[in-house]
Amino acid sequence: MDIKGYQGYQGYKEQGINDMTPGELLMLLYDELVKRLLRAGLALDKKDYALFEASVDRSLDIIRYLDDTLDVQYPISRNLNRLYDYFSYELNRVKAGRNKTELDRVKTMVGELRDSFREAQKTAMQEAVAAAAEARSAGGQV
Repeated sequence: MDIKGYQGYQGYKEQGINDMTPGELLMLLYDELVKRLLRAGLALDKKDYALFEASVDRSLDIIRYLDDTLDVQYPISRNLNRLYDYFSYELNRVKAGRNKTELDRVKTMVGELRDSFREAQKTAMQEAVAAAAEARSAGGQV
């Protein structure tokens, strides 16, 4: 791909991200985090320590971003902040000791958290659709 094609592709990707809802962006970040943790585990199995460390570092970047963007007006943000601190602490330990067992444990926890957010997003969307349908039917019955 030439430089113009690459720049066009990057612009397309950025526009897609800019058009996402906060829930969609959250899911994208969690999916990427799970993918990076999986990649770190595979790299560790292959003794590809450079890829392992890069994958853990990218995971830590994503967790840091998730933590930095928490909306503190919601009580759950305090719990998520503590959870993100825990993930960061454990991943730094995983990186230092190349500990597959701890990596798998963090990956499982992140996956479960992602699945919880996905389910909450589905529920919120279903409730919004139901509320809109109710509003339309109420508006038609004057």
